[in-house]
Amino acid sequence: MREKNRPLIGINTDFVVTSKHKMPHSFMRSGYYDCIAASGGIPVLIPPLTKDTDLNPLLDRLDGIVLTGGDDLDPRKMGLPHHPSVKKIEERREMADRLLVRLCQQRKMPTLGIGLGMQEINFFLGGQLYIHLPEEYPRGLPHNDINGGVHRHVVHPVKKTLFEEIYGSDEMHVNSMHHMGVKKLAPNFVAAALAVDGLVEAMVYDQPDWWCVGVQWHPEADGLISLDTQLLEAFVEASANYRAKPQLKLAKAG
Repeated sequence: MREKNRPLIGINTDFVVTSKHKMPHSFMRSGYYDCIAASGGIPVLIPPLTKDTDLNPLLDRLDGIVLTGGDDLDPRKMGLPHHPSVKKIEERREMADRLLVRLCQQRKMPTLGIGLGMQEINFFLGGQLYIHLPEEYPRGLPHNDINGGVHRHVVHPVKKTLFEEIYGSDEMHVNSMHHMGVKKLAPNFVAAALAVDGLVEAMVYDQPDWWCVGVQWHPEADGLISLDTQLLEAFVEASANYRAKPQLKLAKAG
């Protein structure tokens, strides 16, 4: 991809309050911006902005959005009781991410949700989540390492979806580090990859006007193996096409 055509990719940052005596701070793991740069995009870090008037001027300049991983959504926001396995993200991040998802949907801006980012897209747009898979999905295989190590399992791309087009493979080995999961897909989303236990591991928006994909695994955490590169390059290409649309309209108008 030529330098002048590299799309600007916004990446949301986490928000942490360490103690009441220290200033809160935002941070991001380097894998997110490194993998976007390696795939042809220019990464732009987005602070947790909670007002349309602050976020819209930034989105006007961007071409795609990555929603990063993190801790957990609050079950109580889903009308469910708290669970001891849940480590909630800060309220400010949840508010900022909810706004970001809504504006991306309105703009039809290419969006890639990773880990928590996929769960946020699904829940914020009308889907449902399992809060703790070992209890609510007991027939399932392990989806994380209880000792904190790197766990991996097989997923199968769903036929006749974007993932079959991107991967052209019957199975992929992905990392897995989650205890929540998709229970019911949001309207207009379809499963794009399934674990061998049937759990949704990737989803895509099933209408042509919005490139929106969520993956439960973390492509940024594996040093960009070839399969992850294919997904990220497809996202960057969709962002470049989104960037070109206003220019094409201006050219036709002229």
